[in-house]
Amino acid sequence: MSSQPTPLYRFLGPRFWPLWLALGVVRLLVALPFGAQCIVGRGIGRVAFLLGGKRKAIAARNLELAFPELDPAARRRLLLQHFQSLGMSVIETGICWWASDERIARLVEVSGLEHVEAALAAGHGGIMLTGHFTTLDLGGRFLTRLAPVSAMYRPHRNPLFEEIMRRGRERSARQAFVKTDVRAMIRALRTNHLVWYAPDQAHQRGKYSAVVPFFGVPAPTNTATSAFARLGGAPVIPFFPVRLPGRAGYRLEILPPLAGFPGDDPAADAARINRLLEERIRLCPEQYLWVHRRFKPAGADGEDYYGPLARRRKRRASS
Repeated sequence: MSSQPTPLYRFLGPRFWPLWLALGVVRLLVALPFGAQCIVGRGIGRVAFLLGGKRKAIAARNLELAFPELDPAARRRLLLQHFQSLGMSVIETGICWWASDERIARLVEVSGLEHVEAALAAGHGGIMLTGHFTTLDLGGRFLTRLAPVSAMYRPHRNPLFEEIMRRGRERSARQAFVKTDVRAMIRALRTNHLVWYAPDQAHQRGKYSAVVPFFGVPAPTNTATSAFARLGGAPVIPFFPVRLPGRAGYRLEILPPLAGFPGDDPAADAARINRLLEERIRLCPEQYLWVHRRFKPAGADGEDYYGPLARRRKRRASS
């Protein structure tokens, strides 16, 4: 079950004022026409690109590892496009939380809904598999309009942001639970719910981890998808929200369930998911979340793909 909401008056202290201001600005931007939102969102991304910083360096390194065939100028153009996409994600998060269902319906075209309908008709729910694209939150909102969906999420360190995020997701999802609540996920599947799930960030701890290729680079990868599918008796249905060019809106693409999943080897299943994600990322590479350290070393003897960036982080952690 979802936790009880925390009253917002508890977040009126001065330390929360900057976040309240930012949330207020985003809330106002949600009222703009979509064309204006595109201009503002991409402008936010361009400003972030010019300011640079650690995340820009991480994204640049990830693009270098994932697309070695591109020359430096092409990768820099892709990096700028990625930051414009990140800027749009700020607006899209606000749309996800505060836009009406009617407006959401006008923004998106859907393909493959029959795969969801078949899964629900079979009575086993479904694991709605996707990746960490910049359209991540909005894609979840698109999906919850169509079927009963439970959402997994990672708690935020800022309690105000955590509360606003949880309220926004629960506005449309049947329930929202933290990604470590395995029992809640299995219970949702067994009660014929769809569960939004993105296992593609670096995962180095515990038994549900394996080092498998991602864009040809060894990457610690979550293997729990196999266990969830087996325990819940649910199909794994890939879906991908895509931001269309210009001001055309979005397309929600729902693919057929993965055949023969899970297999006998969770690592092989994880590699299969990575290959699927690679195929989809290559269709719109600027829309994937490259600011995350995806290629972390697997252990003490693993290659340090981020060099000084990773070393600075280790020094801060030990200080």
